[in-house]
Amino acid sequence: MTSTDVRIEADDSGPSGYAAARLRLLTEGTRSGPPRRAALAELTDDWLAGLFTGAADDPKATAGGPQAPADSPQGVSLVAVGGYGRGELSPRSDLDLLLLHDGSDPDAVATLADRLWYPVWDLGLALDHSVRTPAEARKTAGEDVKVQLGLLDARHLAGDAALTAALRTAVLADWRNQAPRRLPELQELCAERAERQGELRYLLEPDLKEARGGLRDATALRAVAASWVADAPREGLDEARRRLLDVRDALHLTTGRATDRLSLQEQDQVASELGLLDADTLLRQVYEAARVISYASDVTWREVGRVLRSRAVRPRLRAMLGGGRALGSGKPVAERSPLAEGVVEQEGEVVLARTARPERDPVLPLRAAAAAAQAGLPLSLHAVRRMAATTRPLPTPWPAEAREQLVTLLGSGRPTVEVWEALEAEGLISRLLPDWERVRCRPQRNAVHIWTVDRHLIETAVRASELTRRVSRPDLLLVSALLHDMGKGWPGDHSVAGEIIARDVAARIGFDRADAAVLSTLVRHHLLLVETATRRDLDDPATVRSVAEAVGTQSTLELLHALTEADALATGPAAWSSWRGSLVTDLVRRVAAVLAGDAPDQPEPAAPTADHERLAVEAFRTGAPVLALRAQREPVTGEEPTGEPEPLGVELLIAVPDQPGVLPAVAGVLAVHRLTVRTAELRTLRLPEDVDDGSVLLLNWRVAAEYGSLPQATRLRADLVRALDGSLDITGRLAERDAAYPRRRGWPAPPPRVTVAPAASHHATVIEVRAQDAPGLLHRIGLALEKAGVRVRSMHVSTLGSNAVDAFYVTTGTGAPLPEQDAGSLARALEQTLRA
Repeated sequence: MTSTDVRIEADDSGPSGYAAARLRLLTEGTRSGPPRRAALAELTDDWLAGLFTGAADDPKATAGGPQAPADSPQGVSLVAVGGYGRGELSPRSDLDLLLLHDGSDPDAVATLADRLWYPVWDLGLALDHSVRTPAEARKTAGEDVKVQLGLLDARHLAGDAALTAALRTAVLADWRNQAPRRLPELQELCAERAERQGELRYLLEPDLKEARGGLRDATALRAVAASWVADAPREGLDEARRRLLDVRDALHLTTGRATDRLSLQEQDQVASELGLLDADTLLRQVYEAARVISYASDVTWREVGRVLRSRAVRPRLRAMLGGGRALGSGKPVAERSPLAEGVVEQEGEVVLARTARPERDPVLPLRAAAAAAQAGLPLSLHAVRRMAATTRPLPTPWPAEAREQLVTLLGSGRPTVEVWEALEAEGLISRLLPDWERVRCRPQRNAVHIWTVDRHLIETAVRASELTRRVSRPDLLLVSALLHDMGKGWPGDHSVAGEIIARDVAARIGFDRADAAVLSTLVRHHLLLVETATRRDLDDPATVRSVAEAVGTQSTLELLHALTEADALATGPAAWSSWRGSLVTDLVRRVAAVLAGDAPDQPEPAAPTADHERLAVEAFRTGAPVLALRAQREPVTGEEPTGEPEPLGVELLIAVPDQPGVLPAVAGVLAVHRLTVRTAELRTLRLPEDVDDGSVLLLNWRVAAEYGSLPQATRLRADLVRALDGSLDITGRLAERDAAYPRRRGWPAPPPRVTVAPAASHHATVIEVRAQDAPGLLHRIGLALEKAGVRVRSMHVSTLGSNAVDAFYVTTGTGAPLPEQDAGSLARALEQTLRA
């Protein structure tokens, strides 16, 4: 059936004729979606145009209201606005109508209005109507942005077409001229509505129109585009809008009501009306559409802000006589600040450096995302799309840098969410983690959960980032947070399915077999602690023993405790309480006591290699530092992967005659040269008796350039010599750099935590430091330890993502462990120093 099959003939333009044709259109099974909405709009257009013409030309005609005057007014038109103006009529949509007139005969216009409105009311249709002159319409629009948005979609129905066209032109010109003032108003309205209604893509009973990511936001994006200030990302936007309109149509038909609320009890019927498998499939499609609109809104409003700020500062730039402008272009040069290799900040966004080559750098998407999240900045839409289009896939297993960048991204707190969504919007997440596709936008029909499965996983990582100081392996905590509910995309027990997924993903992203086993254990038992603590008798030794057997080690228990809390906090307010927390903590204490009985002795350090001894002898004989910089081995083309992860960065070996100040000096020099420390070990090496009875400090570092290339070993050695003799002011150099290029921090990182590890060594006191990694961190720690007058016998430093997990074996000047009271004072003083 075509649209002409339901068009009303001239002699059948009354309410009954329209009602019958409307009923046929809505009940026929051959049309749905945009064709049906367009046909319904056209049908309604013809009916209203007939009413208008009949009222103007036939004073004897009646249509359920007052009779039209013999001299119908000139300079009058009937205009559809809002959703009806766009031709988007759902079965129970309001009719948004404006009777526009030139003001020459108000009484006649009022009578004409009654002749138009009464037939609509007689049919029980919802009507949003107004009667205004063009000047009144523009004045009202200037006072109410909602009215202005409706007029932007004005469409002529009947009467004086020139009058309608003049209004459309004037309203559009007003909107564009007033954009710097009106767009912030519109953005504020959208934000207030989102606060009231929530996010459509996470609600079990969403409002398709009012919730964030719904139809009103799609309309707002059209208005922004009409302003010529910015435009929304087009890909998928029209399809997302169409999907929400289709769902609303089905909702209207199944309920018989003008509602936009997709209630639980109606979702099965709506799914059936749309030919979908079930209500979950329906919600996933709704969430997908809302995600597209929400992301487009984020990008668009960010661009609006950028453009309006640029316009505000342009007069000042013109007054600078061309300063800071590109040669010959007259345009200001945007400042670009480096954040990571191939990644810079520009105008409040993270963009790719001009030298970036995504087609040759498969780690670039993760590096850019980690840098953006750490700085609390959004990823540029252009950058994400370029990376999605040109970046080649990561090899399997991932290189160490890719894994580290993923951990850094996951550990960046709240900014992780926005950055992750930007990657997901362009398909990069599913490309990196194929299993993600099965949980993306998956609803959770549980009143306790407030998020979809995919968002819950990211929220758990955000919560876990706040708990990283409590664990010795923050990388495993963050990755387990991301993976713990991945099994919900498969049938059966999601913990059992998730265990298999976790093991596969861990191997793919480059964890070794031992770490993969820990991750799979964490995922398999992520509900064990809370379920046991709240449902079992903790005084029964068998209960505690069963948990200990499932967990296996103290470190895994530590991780599982943090994961349990992060998971519950990310679920919703009803999932965690101080009572539940105390029960879980009590269980963990009991299990830890059982596991402590099986704790292995501290392993002996590995014997020095021949290279170590050679460097130590040379350093002792010359009385100066000796360096060896060894690049990471590149895999041979065609070489089969070993399954074991490659180390990150390059190896830097330094041998220095034993003397005070070595640790802060070396760490400071590396920070000055913008070298990021991934791992580090310090040990005191006794020289062979046939050489001399002396000792040398041997430092084994794994470092990577923050961006750019590595410095030459000769430069590092020269600066190290100057740092040791006091001629290089490291603290001053770092302070000057920080002042000139302040490091952006996008989220409040958990505070540093410094503790004394009990019974960790018989020969030294072990000071454990867990802190946010930052340039100069090891330098500051070294200075604090030197100031305290302790001797660093050895150290073990690891940087896991953005988290530093360090252990320092310190002694008194005579080589004995610190007294208990002194050790506690040292830990407190060091923590205070790092928090300052």
